[in-house]
Amino acid sequence: MEPATLLQPLNMLMFFVLPLLFLLLVLVRTHRKLPYPPGPRGLPVIGNMLMVEQLTHRGLAKLAKIYGGIFHLRLGLLHMVVVSTPEFAREVLQVQDNIFSNRPATHAIKFLTYDRADMAFAHYGPFWRQMRKLCVMKLFSRKRAESWASVQDEVECTVRSVATKYGSPVNIGELVFNLTNNIIYRAAFGSDLIEGQDQFVSILQEFSKLFGAFNIADFFPGLNWVDPQGLNTRLSKARQSLDRFIDRIIDDHLAKKKKTNDADDTDMVDDLLAFYSEEAKNNKFNDLQVSVNLTRENIKAIIMDVMFGGTETVASAIEWAMTELIKSPENLMRVQQELNEVVGQDRRVQESDLDKLTYLKCAIKETLRLHPPIPLLLHETSEDAEVAGYRIPARTRVVINAWAIGRDKTAWNDPEAFKPSRFLNEGAADFKGNNFEFIPFGSGRRSCPGMQLGLYGLELAVVHLLHCFSWELPNGMKPSDLDMSDVFGLTAPRASRLVAVPSPRLNVRLF
Repeated sequence: MEPATLLQPLNMLMFFVLPLLFLLLVLVRTHRKLPYPPGPRGLPVIGNMLMVEQLTHRGLAKLAKIYGGIFHLRLGLLHMVVVSTPEFAREVLQVQDNIFSNRPATHAIKFLTYDRADMAFAHYGPFWRQMRKLCVMKLFSRKRAESWASVQDEVECTVRSVATKYGSPVNIGELVFNLTNNIIYRAAFGSDLIEGQDQFVSILQEFSKLFGAFNIADFFPGLNWVDPQGLNTRLSKARQSLDRFIDRIIDDHLAKKKKTNDADDTDMVDDLLAFYSEEAKNNKFNDLQVSVNLTRENIKAIIMDVMFGGTETVASAIEWAMTELIKSPENLMRVQQELNEVVGQDRRVQESDLDKLTYLKCAIKETLRLHPPIPLLLHETSEDAEVAGYRIPARTRVVINAWAIGRDKTAWNDPEAFKPSRFLNEGAADFKGNNFEFIPFGSGRRSCPGMQLGLYGLELAVVHLLHCFSWELPNGMKPSDLDMSDVFGLTAPRASRLVAVPSPRLNVRLF
C-alpha cells in the first residue's frame, strides 16, 4: 500500500478529531477560568467556618468593604455568596430571578416546616406559586376584613393601656411585641381563642431558638444521623408541641364549621381549611383559581410562617421607629406638627388620615432603610449561574444583605443619619421592589407577600403612639444617650428595650 493511501485515514482523523479536541479544551479552560467571587481564604475541609461569628448583617457588611459587593465563603461543604450592593442585588433578584428564587433551609427549618410544607421555605415551582397565590389573595388580602380589624382593635387596646400609665416608664419594646402577637394570633385563630396564647408564644420562642441554633450537620450533611449536638430531640419535642396545639384548633374549627357554616366570621385557619384535602371539593373560593389541596402539615406550616413573619418583624420596626424619632427631637416635632395640622388634637386619627401624613410615612421609610425587618434575605441557586464573570454553583446559599444595601454610600447621601426628608424628593426610592437600594421587603418572586398588612400595622401603631402621647426618656436621660445597638437573629431588634414615659397630647379621653 502506498504511503499516500496510508495517510488518508490519518488526515481525516486529524481533520475531524483535532478540532473537536481543541473545542473541548477551550470549553474546559473557559470553565476553569471562571472563578468564584473573591473572599477570605479558607482552611482545608472546614473552609471559613472559623468565621461563623462574623456571619451577621454587620459582620458581612465589614467583609464587603474588604472583598467587594459580591464575595464568596465556603462553610464546610456549603458555598455561600454574599451580595451587599444595589447593582448585584438587581442581578440576583431581577435579571436572574428564575435561578435565584429557591430558599435555603437548615436541618431544623426543614424538620419544623414539615419538609418545606409551607410557603416561606418551599422551593420555587408550581406548588410554591399556588401557595403564594393563596396567601396573597386570601390570607393577606385587603378584602379580608378580620385581619385588618384585628390591627385596629389591638392598637386601640394598646392606646388604652398606655393611657393608664401617664408619668410612669413604659417598656415600649414589650408593649409592641404583645401588640403584634395579639394581632397575628387573633387573625390566625379568631377573636374568641384567648386560652393558650402564652403556650403558643413559648412554642414560637423555642422554634426561634432552634431556627437560629448552630448545627454542624448543616455544613456537613452526612452528620445528620449522628446528631453531634443533640438537637434532634429538641426538634422532635418542639414539633410535637406545635402538633398538639394546632391540631386541636383545626379540629375545633372543623367541628364549628359543621355546626354553623358561618362564612362571615372567619380567621386564617378557616380560610386554609377551605383548601384542606378533605374539604376542597366544597371549596367556595374557586375564583382564586388555586388548584392545591392542603394537608394538615401545610396548614400548620403556613400558620407558623404567618406568626414568625408578622410578629417579631413588625414589632421590631415599630420599636425602631419610636427610637429613631425620640432620638431625633426635631423630626419627632415635625411628625407631630403634621399630625396637628391634618388631624388636630380634638379627635383621634382615622384610617382616612393616613395617606395625608406625608412626613410620617417618610419617617417610616427611613426607619425601614436603616432597620429592615429582615436584615439578611436568603436565597439559593437552582442551577449553576454566572454573575459579573463569577461562577455561582447550584445549591449555593445566596445572602442579600439588605441592611448593608440600605447604608450603601454610593446609593445614599449621609447613609448612617436618620433623615426622613430624603424621601420627600420626587423620584425617591420606594420599597415595592424596583429600587434595589431600598429592599426592606425583598424583591422579585420571593418578596414579602404580607407587606401591605405589615405596613398597615406598623403605620397605625406608630401614628397612634405619637398622636395620643408625648414621650420623654426616664431618669433625665437625653436622646443622645440612647443605645442604638441591635441583636442579630431572624430580625435585628434593639439590644435593649426602649423605655419611655408617656404624657397626654389630646383633648379627648382615651379610656
